[in-house]
Amino acid sequence: MVAAWVSAEAAPRARPIVIAHRGASGERPEHTLESYRLAIEQGADFVEPDLVSTRDGVLVCRHENEISGTTDVASRPGFASRRATKTIDGASVTGWFTEDFTLAEIKTLRARERLPHLRGTAFDGRFEVPTFDEVLDLMASANARPERRGRPVGVYPETKHPSYFQGLGLALETPLLEALRRHGLDRKDAPVFIQSFEVQNLRALARLTPVALIQLIDAEGRPWDFTGGRSNADMIRPAGLRDIGAYARGLGVHKSLVVPRDSSGRSLPPTTLVRNAHAAGLLVHVWTLRAENEFLPAELRRGQEPSARGDMASEATLFLEAGVDGLFTDHPAIGLAARAAFDR
Repeated sequence: MVAAWVSAEAAPRARPIVIAHRGASGERPEHTLESYRLAIEQGADFVEPDLVSTRDGVLVCRHENEISGTTDVASRPGFASRRATKTIDGASVTGWFTEDFTLAEIKTLRARERLPHLRGTAFDGRFEVPTFDEVLDLMASANARPERRGRPVGVYPETKHPSYFQGLGLALETPLLEALRRHGLDRKDAPVFIQSFEVQNLRALARLTPVALIQLIDAEGRPWDFTGGRSNADMIRPAGLRDIGAYARGLGVHKSLVVPRDSSGRSLPPTTLVRNAHAAGLLVHVWTLRAENEFLPAELRRGQEPSARGDMASEATLFLEAGVDGLFTDHPAIGLAARAAFDR
């Protein structure tokens, strides 16, 4: 049985979870086994792999299906002809796409830092692109260790552009659920959340799995597949929260929807979103906390360099005080330390 404080079935106001966003991506290239491994070693409650498909239907971990920003594919002469322009969720995107490569070809690539201007390139070229199964194997190995007994690391996968992949005949949902089933993680009490910015695939998943689902909501815009025209702003109003509660366990929201900022970039008092979501029986997880000045509110920046680390722990405390149920962060060690201090 999963400990209550990490279970996907935890009630609102249980101990907040710390979710390693793309692994410990502030310290290793995102979505690599080394990034996930470091996050687990630091004690993260969940690791978050974003999932896209290869041409042969294997789920691999990348933030986007366009991979020129996070791998060395653009420098590979043998793949130059694969460069293409596609329409993804209504936007024109040019680059190299996972669905045009077999898994064997993907495995020849090496990961690169997505934010080199902030985090450097020391680890570029060292690590492969992992499959979802490899991440689950890593988790199983970690959870077999005595120190994780009673507090297993969980997995928090996101289906990226699910309606787009559905249109290609490479639907993400079935291989995702099959992978969870193979690893014994298809239970209601498993330490698993499945998240998506789209609505219809979550509604479909609610009929297929007992695993907890999370509706992602950005600060602006609307879900790509929401044909009813409802905006993200509509979704966080009481009627929208009730609708989400019919298929999801909670919300994963842009952090500005909980703690907004003024025109100078300073933090404002929290909104009522957490209170309203809890009243609707929904968890609230916020994304994404990062330690660099570029991402912090003005009052928590330290020095003038965008790449310098400011006071992310104090930003985490703002959200913990607002009552959130989880924090997505590129720097899980800082998030865990902030939670420990808040608990005291």
